[in-house]
Amino acid sequence: MSRPPLPPFTAETAAWKVRLAEDAWNSRDPETVSLAYTPESRWRNRSTFLTGRTAIVDFLAEKWRKEQEYRLIKELWAFEGNRIAVRFVYEWRDAAGRWFRSHGNENWEFDEVGLMAARHASINDVPIDEADRLFHWPQGRRPDAHASLSELGL
Repeated sequence: MSRPPLPPFTAETAAWKVRLAEDAWNSRDPETVSLAYTPESRWRNRSTFLTGRTAIVDFLAEKWRKEQEYRLIKELWAFEGNRIAVRFVYEWRDAAGRWFRSHGNENWEFDEVGLMAARHASINDVPIDEADRLFHWPQGRRPDAHASLSELGL
């Protein structure tokens, strides 16, 4: 199964790939998100190492149980051939109602049919006051008119 856009990436197709990933993650549907990865995809997410779609689904289901009201913005940082580097920020609250803004970088490597074969993510969580939140759209896809990370100064 092909998952366009396909490598080698251009500035336009890399940005499109990043937006598709953002949209999928904002759905908070682990099964749907997992379909963007190869069946044997390798991940490093913070200090967690995963291999395969089943592990990805389990990881994301637990992530979104913990990270409530999750809203994410991704931005293309760099690309070459079949690799893309992304920076991202997401906001969420925990079960106790405390808000966080998580900042991170990802390095992605794709196979020839556009599935992600490797994902390496480094992420830092910063506590914020609810009044300092910047991501206020309804759950789901970020509206096209919403400010980017650069426009928000993040």
